[in-house]
Amino acid sequence: MAIYYINKNEQNNGDHEVHKIGCSWLPDKENRIELGNFNNCYAALSAAKEKFPQANGCYHCSRECYTS
Repeated sequence: MAIYYINKNEQNNGDHEVHKIGCSWLPDKENRIELGNFNNCYAALSAAKEKFPQANGCYHCSRECYTS
């Protein structure tokens, strides 16, 4: 399991990225919301979409959940 976060700030395309703890692209503390511990990014992404319907996995740490 890993702790996942969602970026409060949207990307240019409107996505809010989901990041795993330790990601080099993890937003600063004031710009992220902890989603909790999950077994995979799919579960974290599902939780993220409850807060931000246009959520997407981070290309760097959650690539399997990333959609272009």
